[in-house]
Amino acid sequence: MPTANQLRLPHGSTCRIVPVGKRRDGGTRFWCLLHKANATAKYGKAATQCRYGHIPVLAPSDIYTLDVSHFRGGIALWGAVAPVYDTTRLPLDRGIHVHARRRPSGPKECDRSYRAVRLIGGALPADGVMLSELDAIYYMVSSVFDYDMKSVRCTHCDHSHLDRDWFSVHPHRRHLCAACGKQFSDVEVGIGNPICAVRALLGCGQHRTKKAKKKLNIRQADYPGGLQIWGSNTAFVWTGSRSEEEGIHVHAFGADSEEMENNTFGQVIIDGVRLDPRMVRILMAQSALPHIAGRVAAVRCGTCGETQFAAGANAFTPSSEHVCSRCGHSVAARGRLRKTIGNPLIGILEQLAGGAPRTVQKHDLGLIPETL
Repeated sequence: MPTANQLRLPHGSTCRIVPVGKRRDGGTRFWCLLHKANATAKYGKAATQCRYGHIPVLAPSDIYTLDVSHFRGGIALWGAVAPVYDTTRLPLDRGIHVHARRRPSGPKECDRSYRAVRLIGGALPADGVMLSELDAIYYMVSSVFDYDMKSVRCTHCDHSHLDRDWFSVHPHRRHLCAACGKQFSDVEVGIGNPICAVRALLGCGQHRTKKAKKKLNIRQADYPGGLQIWGSNTAFVWTGSRSEEEGIHVHAFGADSEEMENNTFGQVIIDGVRLDPRMVRILMAQSALPHIAGRVAAVRCGTCGETQFAAGANAFTPSSEHVCSRCGHSVAARGRLRKTIGNPLIGILEQLAGGAPRTVQKHDLGLIPETL
């Protein structure tokens, strides 16, 4: 019979739960050292499974080893999340998306996503550096909302710290280490992400970006295999000499899942509806913040009819009152949730879905809320 701190889970991993200190009420805090998650149950008792116990640990096939010295043509890494609009029947592609070329003008030797990437070679440590899908996803979120990140290391165990969810968009000084479960303070207010240390080792500065010149004007009916739409987000590693394109990334499929479009466009019009690249990019990041799940909505002003687009901190802070960007009147949120965040793209995508030849897929990244 397994003990409470050595529970055998269905997927074969074992929670390793240990006491790590006291709670504010004097009770004991418990932490899982395997899944790096809270394992405290009610009344200060050890849980039988931690918060991340249901998530399978990484298998060798989940990890891509990338030798940066072998790809002189350049490598590029992005955080991959669900498309904001998906009428295909393809599985969710999430994690770290990798492009790698041997020669500058050569084909991409790698063009897929992994749950983790181990970078080796160059100025990296001899055993390499492992980056997880959560590192990449929350780097995307923080960068889309224009927050700088930094390398933060636990003062107790020296683990490289990642700020997730709420903490990825709220700079702070006091952190909770995922590795040892203990709290520690950094020297300054900031947002921690292990990718920052890797960027420094690879000498990644701000690479050049440019607005995509290509335009796309299509009808959904011409793509029976469906459409997938993402906002562009800047690669966190980019070693190529070319500029990275910004805009809206679209995959479009014909019959028998034949890929007919796979590119980044500066202008996208679908069924006569033009998409705003900024709204697409913001919604993509909002969808990766589980603490605001279900709260992003099309909020329309009852006075002038303008649909509100929340900017800055309001783009991730639900509110019961909105100030109309056109007429200045107060706009009260409607519906089941009193506090919402305005993004007109919600209504636009619902309009597109009404004319789509097949139903829209609803993806769940399975990210767990992390808040104060």
